[in-house]
Amino acid sequence: MTLPLDPTRRLLLAAMLGGLLPPVLAATPTATNAKTEDWPRALAVPGGVARVPLGAAAARPAAFDGEVPLLVQGSPAGWSALVGIALAAPPGEARIQLRPADGGAAREVAYSIAPKRYAEQRLRVEPRHVDLSPEELARHERERAHQALVMATWSEPPPPTLQMRVPVPGRRSSSFGLRRVFNGQARNPHSGMDIAAPTGTPVRAPLAGRVIDTGDYYFNGQTVWLDHGAGLLTMVCHLSRIDVQLGERLAAGQAYAAVGATGRVTGPHLHWSVMLNRVMVDPALFVA
Repeated sequence: MTLPLDPTRRLLLAAMLGGLLPPVLAATPTATNAKTEDWPRALAVPGGVARVPLGAAAARPAAFDGEVPLLVQGSPAGWSALVGIALAAPPGEARIQLRPADGGAAREVAYSIAPKRYAEQRLRVEPRHVDLSPEELARHERERAHQALVMATWSEPPPPTLQMRVPVPGRRSSSFGLRRVFNGQARNPHSGMDIAAPTGTPVRAPLAGRVIDTGDYYFNGQTVWLDHGAGLLTMVCHLSRIDVQLGERLAAGQAYAAVGATGRVTGPHLHWSVMLNRVMVDPALFVA
């Protein structure tokens, strides 16, 4: 059942996607023969994920990008930090902070971000589709403030596996990173993956997780956020139905919503976003 929310609970996420990937996605179960460290696939570019070696230690160390905690995986023989890289990040050297669990001295660890150019699409649309009224703009600001709270979610423990299943089977109609220009005005790049599917198609959890936000939002329509642990979150939107409530825990592969065409869309499809350390990253890196 979809929960009614007051305006301060409404969440706005830019449902902009792009890139080139295989045309059809099958919602297959998570594989069990892959090592935890094999996922996600490391791709240290804007919008990608860097795997930064931290060395051996008896206990899991803590790592941070500024003040934002990072997901750390591995074993005492060798730990690595997974860093979600923002689409706006400049190529070149970047650094994270390592804080040993034994209280030893903190230190910085460097890694490199390679350049990546995403495709650009120029479109002419009705002005009402891109220009917000004062009322719509005020709603946008309320939802953006709420968005910051949702994205800051952190919980323990980290997920036992990071290999995800695709939430719905179907043709990928748009992928991560596409930069769109509407009526000559540049908009934020697509921040997830669009999968074409009929209204009512069940949406399944890509990993085990907890429901941390639901609602009916201005751009995204009916939306659900899941927390999978250690700063790894997923979001699905434009839903026709929400079948879960805040705080509910889901098993991997459990159906929790249905595909729809709510919000500002032209037809039924699923928008799926993956967030790591408060940064939207390419969902394709997490699926086989």
